[in-house]
Amino acid sequence: MNVDGVRERAKSLPREPGVYQFRAEGTTLYVGKAVDLRSRVRSYADPRTARIRRMVDRADEIEIAVTDTETQALLLEANLIKRHQPRYNVRLKDDKSYPMVQLTDHEAPRIEITRDPDGEAQGASSASGGAASGPTVFGPFTDKGQVETVVKALRETYGVRGCSDHKYSGRERPCLDYEMGLCTAPCTREIDLESYGEDVTAVERFFEGETGILADPLRREMEAAAEDQNFERAANLRDRLETVEAFHGEGGEAVQSVGDERAVDVLGVAIEGEDATVARLRAERGKLVDRDRHTLEAPAAEGAGDEEGGVPAVLAAFIVQYYAERDLPDALLLPERHGDGEVAAWLEAEGVSVRVPGAGREAKLVDLALKNARRNVGGRDECGMLADALEIDAARRIEGFDVSHAQGKSAVGSNVTFVDGSAEKADYRRKKLTDQNDDYDNMRTLLEWRASRAVEGRDDRPDPDLLLIDGGEGQLDAARDALAAVGWDVPAVALAKAEERVVTPDRTFSWPSDAPHLHLLQRVRDEAHRFAVQYHQTVRDEVKTVLDDVPGVGPETRKRLLGRFGSVENVREASVADLESVEGIGEKTAETIKSRL
Repeated sequence: MNVDGVRERAKSLPREPGVYQFRAEGTTLYVGKAVDLRSRVRSYADPRTARIRRMVDRADEIEIAVTDTETQALLLEANLIKRHQPRYNVRLKDDKSYPMVQLTDHEAPRIEITRDPDGEAQGASSASGGAASGPTVFGPFTDKGQVETVVKALRETYGVRGCSDHKYSGRERPCLDYEMGLCTAPCTREIDLESYGEDVTAVERFFEGETGILADPLRREMEAAAEDQNFERAANLRDRLETVEAFHGEGGEAVQSVGDERAVDVLGVAIEGEDATVARLRAERGKLVDRDRHTLEAPAAEGAGDEEGGVPAVLAAFIVQYYAERDLPDALLLPERHGDGEVAAWLEAEGVSVRVPGAGREAKLVDLALKNARRNVGGRDECGMLADALEIDAARRIEGFDVSHAQGKSAVGSNVTFVDGSAEKADYRRKKLTDQNDDYDNMRTLLEWRASRAVEGRDDRPDPDLLLIDGGEGQLDAARDALAAVGWDVPAVALAKAEERVVTPDRTFSWPSDAPHLHLLQRVRDEAHRFAVQYHQTVRDEVKTVLDDVPGVGPETRKRLLGRFGSVENVREASVADLESVEGIGEKTAETIKSRL
């Protein structure tokens, strides 16, 4: 549709509020709202950006829907964007995959971590001996490992069951969880339902924000273990206590002094390319009760927002699309103004106070929301944290390298790939290397092979954000020599075993053992090592040895012998009794092997 077509279409439109859609071949390209449909659509005859011009050129029709009020237009726009996911709008992608904690609807509620709750109940409901009115669900949470630690601590402290209803019913004696102190066994009435309900209520109070109800007993137990000089137990309890105390996040002190509003939402925004993340903190009556993050897709454009781009447009799009189907808070704290007059009018009509704090406790909360948003933008938390820690642009795609050989024999190299923290096995590669007992030169050869293929366009995989070398400074130096020789400019670091030190060209990091970004590197390193060893064993077992000439020793038996003893030389030195210990080898075959070798 050219600009003249837009002008002609605009002439026939009413001067009333409503929603308009630019469509092409039955597909919605863009949804917009307007106080005056005619005036707004006519403005597209003079597009302000190249992106809007492309959208107008692609469109073959403009559909409208007239509404009674501006607010109706606002909410209709949000629903149409969610339904059609038009490529030229900022689009909120509701992520249903975050883990949640559920207390089931049962006379003795079960606690479980789930991504698909049974019901939509939120907050706390009574968990007394009678039947509950529905499941109680808390979350979503973003760190499943942290949630698992907290749930285990709650079960050890309050004995809430984790078994299925099928295992619960008809039991005559308690299960192993009771013996391990993870459950008080309401199934066999080792605890009465009224007392069990009190323990469930304590669990609910923790998830509502009362950290001390779990932290205090853990602290007492830790101190008792230290007094008894059971230092390993004390250290484990200390680590668990730190996780519990961090579970509800920072900013609790600030929340307690956020005005007199019953419910306050704090939003932070981070943008990377076409991806945006909005972090939301929810405070109710002085308690930080909820926190979540939401991903939005922005159209490819000069900015990452709607027509004007950037953080204001992302905020405006999120506010409408998120709250169109949810209760509005009493107040919204934002990092900057959203700049949308219709959104502002809607929020004002609904009695929502919108503030952009510059200092004080409210500003501290906004900073916390911004910090949470930046951790997630462009990938999973650990990827962003790793990129920040190494001061590189991104760490969403990581390739790991390792070499394996047996005293220089059957030398091989592995090249594994992780995307957003998960193994991408279709992009694994491996290479046979020249036999030599030189780890540094083997690594140099492996990286030179990978870099050459990338530079010459012979590798169909995207360039990674980061290369991880299994080893220390020597292996990293060898790898960087290969990269420099070929001219492949990709950041490379090494992860040394034992001390788990991260080695970079400029410095060495010793990150905490529970750091998520260290765990990411460890997963990549361990997978590269596993893949290299597996390939080495395959190559080693393919080599013809003198064992092949021994009567009664076939490929499978040879493989078991080499797997048991490591080399032909070790087989030669083994006793008959040792040989007989290998599956499939009897006394006669063992004696034959000894006589032939």
